[in-house]
Amino acid sequence: YLCQFDLKEKRSFFGQRKDYWDFLCQGLARCRQEHEGVHFVTSLDKLKTPVGRGRAFLRYCLVHQQLAESLQLCLLDPESLCEWYYARSPFLSPKRRAEILGSLYELDCVTFHLTL
Repeated sequence: YLCQFDLKEKRSFFGQRKDYWDFLCQGLARCRQEHEGVHFVTSLDKLKTPVGRGRAFLRYCLVHQQLAESLQLCLLDPESLCEWYYARSPFLSPKRRAEILGSLYELDCVTFHLTL
């Protein structure tokens, strides 16, 4: 829900609604050659919607203890954040963003056994 909060509505060339999955892919592509989680999720044929792909990516990152780092990489570019989120988004507030990332880094200590 946090990734969807105050997300601007965007559409693909074919009219499909974009979601936080598209934001994550764009942010990670800008920072790294290829993120293993993105590659894993795009290889799953069962996932048809951006929301489903986003949820699968979050599960992958939790299992592999990469959620904080992956999200932090996406939040590095202020222009991209403004392109994807409205002003009320906690990602646009440096204080809130630091709190969120701090909590997610603490979450890296937890072992998750989720079905991918």
